[in-house]
Amino acid sequence: GLGAVAGSALPEILAKNGFSMDSGASGVADNIKYAFYIGAAVFIIAILITVFFSKEYPPAEYAKYNQPENTNTAASNTVKENWLKSIFRDFSTVPKTMRQLGLVQFFSWFALFSMWVFTTDAVATHVYGLTGDYVKDIKYNEAGNKVGSAFGVYNFVAMIYALFLPLIAKYIGRKLTHAISLAAGGIGLISIYFIKDPAMLNYCMIGVGLAWASILAMPYVILSSSIPPGKLGIYLGIFNFFITLPQIINGALGGFIVKYIYKGLPIYSIFMAGVFLLCAAVSVIYVYDPGAARIEKEKI
Repeated sequence: GLGAVAGSALPEILAKNGFSMDSGASGVADNIKYAFYIGAAVFIIAILITVFFSKEYPPAEYAKYNQPENTNTAASNTVKENWLKSIFRDFSTVPKTMRQLGLVQFFSWFALFSMWVFTTDAVATHVYGLTGDYVKDIKYNEAGNKVGSAFGVYNFVAMIYALFLPLIAKYIGRKLTHAISLAAGGIGLISIYFIKDPAMLNYCMIGVGLAWASILAMPYVILSSSIPPGKLGIYLGIFNFFITLPQIINGALGGFIVKYIYKGLPIYSIFMAGVFLLCAAVSVIYVYDPGAARIEKEKI
């Protein structure tokens, strides 16, 4: 929300307030370094506040009020089994909805990782026209600041759009809401290929903001309807694999792809990130959503 907006804009704010954008011998400009220092300090403070001031129910008290309806199910006996065996069994019996959402998540998070890693270089080379050893050019840091501000735009849009997601989903359905949001993000990323004015980057990020808000919410809303109450924790943990795995794959192969397939032009990584979000938008249409069927019955 507001923290993401502030953090994204911080390098440009510091640059406008006297912090150098010259990377110098260290290779990192002062405005970037101090933005990270401030971010780290805020992060640590937030963790400490959470640890010392957040209250939670003791496990015994929580279990007292959150027992599954059928205490004879395999879910209620998990604690009696070998925990490792139980986890592997849960891997092999994930609900159909989770498997289908896994493909949606793969496309979504592969695209997001590309955006986070390659947008600055894409804008520096494609919009600012930098070539050669451009990372030492002051214009490269200017491009980085513009990208940071644009990321602040998508976080702000996401913060506002998230407030309307429940209402939109109520009228057009959860899958269609997510599909439209992902498509908007895909169009936003693809449009970066066609801009020549850095200021236009902010408009491209509006669609990304819609996708970002939906990615953080709608898959979990859809998934929650298909998970047995006693398995919520383990299945959500497994579901996070579909977030980390595409980023690991992109982290391992993304640089190679840009260098050898895209011929050193990172703008194509951003373009393909947009295509991946469009693929995610199509994929979510085919996801089985048992919760949606229940909602329709309740309306009748």
